[in-house]
Amino acid sequence: MKKIITICDAAYDVLTTANPDEKAQKTFEYVTYWQNKDITKIGKVALPKRPSRLTIPKLLPATLMPKRAKAGSMKNKIALLHALAHIELNAIDLAWDIVGRDFTLGSFKLPTKFYDDWLKVAKDEAKHYQLLTTRLQELGTNYGDLPAHDGLWESSMKTAGDFAARLAVVPMVLEARGLDVVPSMITNMQKQQDLETAKILQIIHDDEITHVAAGTKWFKAWCLHYNLDTKKHWQQLVCTYFQSNLKRPFNDDSRHKAGLIRDWYEALAD
Repeated sequence: MKKIITICDAAYDVLTTANPDEKAQKTFEYVTYWQNKDITKIGKVALPKRPSRLTIPKLLPATLMPKRAKAGSMKNKIALLHALAHIELNAIDLAWDIVGRDFTLGSFKLPTKFYDDWLKVAKDEAKHYQLLTTRLQELGTNYGDLPAHDGLWESSMKTAGDFAARLAVVPMVLEARGLDVVPSMITNMQKQQDLETAKILQIIHDDEITHVAAGTKWFKAWCLHYNLDTKKHWQQLVCTYFQSNLKRPFNDDSRHKAGLIRDWYEALAD
């Protein structure tokens, strides 16, 4: 095993680890090394085009995914938690990808605080993955038992050559969508008296506010550095790279906490 000297080495190692449980565990270890200053160098690596994966879950096009079972049923709950676990697995990889990717930045320099923020995101996503997979096991199934789709990674990789676009699309659109939809999931679990799942979803929602906030902060820093109109530049990048209207309803309160401004995203809504 290659000795991990830089945080980019760590990013490469996590992204090329196929076993999702090992991927989460390595994330905890490397982020702790960084936080304890056992790793201090950034480094530079060529990242893979796709993260390594096991043969399960079977990946299908989103249009071929099985229809969910009746709302409120155990089958429906398991399918939901499985889908969320898959999202969190991809989110681990996306956090490491922005840490390790050699974006063209020009005169914009990434300070240590940038790496602090995104490594915390990676650690949170690993925590979410573990919470969800543990809950699936408690309900008698495992991550990988159901099919999943790869739409999140594919849409994110459209921004692999553009740092600002990555921030605009991944945290500020895709993760922000989670802020809109998770509260209703929490309410549904509470109605089913499944307080354990509701608690997990609340943790995820609250953490995701900080992730969207990190993306928004660094996007604004980029625009300030290059003297760009933040609202206009964000909307242009979303229209270019996301190529779809944003879905209502919006959770304006959680979005506001994350630093997203309503008239930015309302203008792009369906």
